[in-house]
Amino acid sequence: MLEGKAVVRETDMPEELQSHVTELAYQALDLHEVSDCQSIARYIKQKFDEAYGPAWHCVVGKDFGSCITHLCGSFIFFRVEMMEFLVFKDGNNFSESKEEAIGVLQQSKKSDP
Repeated sequence: MLEGKAVVRETDMPEELQSHVTELAYQALDLHEVSDCQSIARYIKQKFDEAYGPAWHCVVGKDFGSCITHLCGSFIFFRVEMMEFLVFKDGNNFSESKEEAIGVLQQSKKSDP
């Protein structure tokens, strides 16, 4: 387990959710080996899906980059000692996100000359 304090590097998440996700990170680090990033990420994602609805994503690792889109108020990037955590939500659920994407594609095709 890592003992360090969570340091938020970037977020637009309300403080209540920030506290919840950092607490889940500590729990995941207690339950899983530090090297098992996939299990740590899965734990956090499942707990956030249960608490706040589906479509949450979680990336855990020691050195990674990202370029994502997310719903406003649902993004946090923080670290606990050497481990980095990226948590965000990208839609209400997969089917709605897919329908919205198809709608945008259809509208852009109609507007093409």
